[in-house]
Amino acid sequence: MASSLTKDSVTPGTPGSDTTFFGHPRGLATLFMTEMWERFSYYGMKALLPLYLVAPGGLHMSAATATAIYSVYLSLVYLLALPGGWFADRVLGPRKTVAVAGVIIMLGHLTLALPSSGTFFAGLGLVAVGSGLLKANISTMVGHLYEGPDDPRRDGGFTVFYIGINIGAFAAPLAIGTIGENYNWHLGFALAAVGMAIGLAQYLLGTSHLSSRSDLVPKPLSAEEKALTLRKSALWAAVAVVFYAIVGFSGHYTLNWLLVPITIAGLLIPVLVIARIKRDKDLDRAEQSKMSAYIWFFVAAAVFWMIYDQGGSTVSLFADSSAKNTVFGWNFPISWYQSVNPVLIMALAPVFAWAWLALARRGKEPSTATKFAMGLVLIGASFFLFLAPLAIADGGHKAAAMWLVAIYFVQTVGELTLSPVGLSVTTKMAPAKYASQMMGVWFLAVTAGDATTGLLSIAGVDLNKTGIVALQAVLAVLAGVAVWMYRKRVRELMGDVH
Repeated sequence: MASSLTKDSVTPGTPGSDTTFFGHPRGLATLFMTEMWERFSYYGMKALLPLYLVAPGGLHMSAATATAIYSVYLSLVYLLALPGGWFADRVLGPRKTVAVAGVIIMLGHLTLALPSSGTFFAGLGLVAVGSGLLKANISTMVGHLYEGPDDPRRDGGFTVFYIGINIGAFAAPLAIGTIGENYNWHLGFALAAVGMAIGLAQYLLGTSHLSSRSDLVPKPLSAEEKALTLRKSALWAAVAVVFYAIVGFSGHYTLNWLLVPITIAGLLIPVLVIARIKRDKDLDRAEQSKMSAYIWFFVAAAVFWMIYDQGGSTVSLFADSSAKNTVFGWNFPISWYQSVNPVLIMALAPVFAWAWLALARRGKEPSTATKFAMGLVLIGASFFLFLAPLAIADGGHKAAAMWLVAIYFVQTVGELTLSPVGLSVTTKMAPAKYASQMMGVWFLAVTAGDATTGLLSIAGVDLNKTGIVALQAVLAVLAGVAVWMYRKRVRELMGDVH
C-alpha cells in the first residue's frame, strides 16, 4: 500500500492532504486500517461465538440458547449505533468517540479471553457498546475527508473503505477461528483483542491526517442538558441494579431475565423511532410520503436480516453437528465458513456495480423496490436450498460442505441486491430534520430482524428444523412478491427519489 502514496500540493490536515491513498486523502488510510482491524476483531469473535457457546469445552449450551444469545448480541450492536451517533454529536465528537470505542472493544475482547463464564457476558456487553460507538461514527469521518457530497472522489473513497471492512472480515475467521477452535477458545478471543489493539494504535498515530471537522461536536450539550442526562442515566442504572439484585437474591434469575428485555427493546424501539418520525408535524407532505415509502423498505430489510444473520448461527451450528467440513479430504475449522461471504462480496461487488451502470445506460436498471424484492426472494431461496442439507442430515448422513457454501453464495448475491441500495435510499429519502439520524434508523432494521430471531430461540423454537426453515423461506419470498406487486405505489410515494 505504501507504493500507492503520491504527493499533491494541498495544505496538510485538510481533505485532500499532501499525501494521498490510492488518490484519496491520506486520512482514508488511517480509517481504512482502523475499520479493517476492528472488523477483524469483530468478525473473528462473531465466528467463534455460537461454536463456543455450544462446545463441551465452552459453555456447553443448547443450540437454541446459543442462537438466542448470538442474535440478541447482534441486535444490541446495531441498536447501540443510534445512541453512539448521538454521543458523538452531543458529547465528544466523532474522532474522540472512535478512540474511546476502540478501547472499549479491546477491553471487551480481553474480558472474553478470561477463562470464566461469569465474565463472558460482561465481555460481550463491552464489545457491543464499543461497536455501537464506532459503527455510527467512523463512516461519518470518511465523509469528512471530502469537500462535500459533490466531491467526485467521495463514492470511490467509500468503496475503498468498504474493501477494508471485507478484508478484515475475510481474514478474521481464518486466523481467530483456527486458533479458537483448534487450540483454545479464549486464546482466540485474545487474538481478537490484539487485532483491535493494532487498529487502535495506528488510529491514534494517524489522527493528524483526519479532517479537523471530525474533532467538532456538532450540537454540544448545554450544562443543563448534561445535568439532566446524567440524572436520567443514573436513575435508569439504579432501577436496573435494584431490579436485577431483587431477581438474583430471590433465586429467580435465569438468562432469560437478560435476553427477553433486550429482544423486546430490539422490536419496540425501531417501531417507536419510525412512528415518531412519521408523526412529526414539522415534516412537509413530500417528506411524509417518502417516510411512508421507507416503511416498506424498512420492513423488507428486517425480514432479510432475520434470515441473513442466521448464516452465523443457525447454519454455522448445523455445520458443527451435521456437515462434512472437508475439502479434498482435509478438515477445516467450522468458523471458516464465515470467510465465504466477505470474499464473495469482494469478488461480486464490482460485477454488480458494473451491471447496474450498464442497465442504467440502457434505461433498464431495476427500481429500488424491484431490487429489494429480488433480495428478499434470494434470501428466501437460500433457506429453500438449506432444506437439502437438512434432509440429508435427517437421513442420518453428513451434508457436504458445498451445500453450505452454496447457501452463503445465494445470501451474498441477495445482500448485494438489497444492502447497498438500502444504504443509498436511506440517505436520499431522509427528511431534512433527521438527515444525520436516518443511517441509525437503517441499522434498526438489522436490530428488528435479529431480535425476532432471538425471540423465537428464547421461545424454544429449533431454527434448524425443516418446518421452521421452510416457513422462513416462504415468508421472505412472499414479502418479496408483496414489495414487487406494490412497487408502483411505493415509487409514487418516493416522489422525486429515483
